[in-house]
Amino acid sequence: MKTVTGLFDDYTDASTAVGALESAGVPSKDISLVSNNADKRHGEQSNAGEDAGKGAGIGAVVGGAGGLLTGLGLMAIPGVGPVVAAGWLAATAAGAVAGAVAGGAAGGLIGAMTSSGVSEDDAHVYAEGVRRGGTLVTAKVEETLVPEAEAILKRSNWVDPAERRVAYNEQGWTRFDDTLEPYAPEQVEQERDRYRRPGL
Repeated sequence: MKTVTGLFDDYTDASTAVGALESAGVPSKDISLVSNNADKRHGEQSNAGEDAGKGAGIGAVVGGAGGLLTGLGLMAIPGVGPVVAAGWLAATAAGAVAGAVAGGAAGGLIGAMTSSGVSEDDAHVYAEGVRRGGTLVTAKVEETLVPEAEAILKRSNWVDPAERRVAYNEQGWTRFDDTLEPYAPEQVEQERDRYRRPGL
């Protein structure tokens, strides 16, 4: 199994990628999604805890008719703020929150990515991307499905992590810091506008 990961500025693109991965044969249990919810577009936050990572129905069900997106739960990640999340990566973060480990959820998120093969540099870009309003899709796929899974993410308007790192670095950013205040809804909207594709 290999991990493929994509950051998306638009939740709809991430949702499309999840559906395409499931259609390509990647089981829902092997896909994770973590999406910023500062603007409460996915409902109000309730309990942050272990149920969110299991995909229990905390708050409203979000997304499509089946698969991973029907099991999104609401939780909070230090430095990121409120997110909707589901899957194995979310379970790691939720377990850290439930265990009341200071900063553990973000560390768990980055740690889960790096331990599954994502470079630490990219993991920090992905965490920062979610902090700034993005959505992260991560999937564990069989080696034979890796090229197709990566193509699905790219086709779904993923963010190139190297390009985004450069853009963040130009703003003085060096790495994700879970001690910073989460972005406010208006800051998230400004960030989304900065990278929004023309015509959207």
